[in-house]
Amino acid sequence: MNWLEKINCAYCSYGNGLMAYGREVVALTEKYWCPIKHARRRMQAHAHYHGFADYGDAENYRAELARLREELRQISAKEAAPPA
Repeated sequence: MNWLEKINCAYCSYGNGLMAYGREVVALTEKYWCPIKHARRRMQAHAHYHGFADYGDAENYRAELARLREELRQISAKEAAPPA
């Protein structure tokens, strides 16, 4: 690659990484605050979406909310733990 192609490659790599990071932040925020599947099917749902409560299932929503928040707490605790 020439120098211009290398710059373009670095820019593209940075941009894709930044967008992936942003998508993960938004996905985890949605998982914590509003884990409800949308009324219409989503074309490209994030990895956390499959565990959300079904749209219109108010009875199950509170239990799912507590379960998903506990999952997030466990992930946080695992990441904060010192390596063995």
